Amino acid sequence: MAASFGATRAEIFDREARKQQYQAHVQGLNAYDRHKKFLNDYVAFYGKEVSKQEKLPSKTDHDTLKEGYRFIRSEEDDLDPSWEQKLVKRYYNKLFKEYCIADMSHYKNGKIGLRWRTEKEVMSGKGQFVCGNKHCNDKDGLGSYEVNFCYVEAGQEKQALVKLVACERCAEKLVYKRRKEEELVRKREIELEKTRERLSSGEDSDSVSGGGNKERRKRENEKSQKKKKKKRKRSNSDCDVKNDEEMAKLEKRSGGEKRASSTSARNKKEQDDDDDDFDYLFEGMFPPGDK
Repeated sequence: MAASFGATRAEIFDREARKQQYQAHVQGLNAYDRHKKFLNDYVAFYGKEVSKQEKLPSKTDHDTLKEGYRFIRSEEDDLDPSWEQKLVKRYYNKLFKEYCIADMSHYKNGKIGLRWRTEKEVMSGKGQFVCGNKHCNDKDGLGSYEVNFCYVEAGQEKQALVKLVACERCAEKLVYKRRKEEELVRKREIELEKTRERLSSGEDSDSVSGGGNKERRKRENEKSQKKKKKKRKRSNSDCDVKNDEEMAKLEKRSGGEKRASSTSARNKKEQDDDDDDFDYLFEGMFPPGDK
């Protein structure tokens, strides 16, 4: 009888302990996890077949904040009376919107993320007295910059001017992509100038070396022109010789004619002189009345 009483008491204590443990475990779960546990226990104890545990879509407070958060809220967002927007607005009001915190892990691609500071960051001086880069804690050489933040939110492209405190090294990361693009543009311009110079030098070389055909043609043309000039000179010299010969002949002819004319004139003169002499002789022989 004593043995049975002790076993019964131990069993009762174990049952109560398991019950308390189960209740504590269940009370430590939220509503969704508690619901899942009840379903699984029901299937395990009362179901004949083990059902496939399908993961149902769940939406937590963090998901609600990510979905409804806006970097800069508008009046339309504040007019929405849903509890999701109330939660997002409550979180938004707790942020300090004077300086931003930047994530520059992808600065080489020109992608820089900005967000507002939290209370802990304001208390530690992060973003105001410490570099605003998320992964930088420099306190020397800080400068305040006004950044034109372009971002896409809720399927819309937006932009806003925000303040960011950064050190010199992190400030260079802000303009890294723009400088690289400018360098690429300069390199392309230099390459274009070089190609143009090469093309121009190539044309000159073609005109000098590759343009040997042109030089040959020029030489041939010069040779042909020289030959033509020589032929012309020869023809001109031949003409001059012929002209000289003709002139000599003409001169000979004219000289002969002149000589003939001069001889005829001399003969005529001599004949006239002879006639005068004869007349003089005849004057004495024939008296004037006989005529």
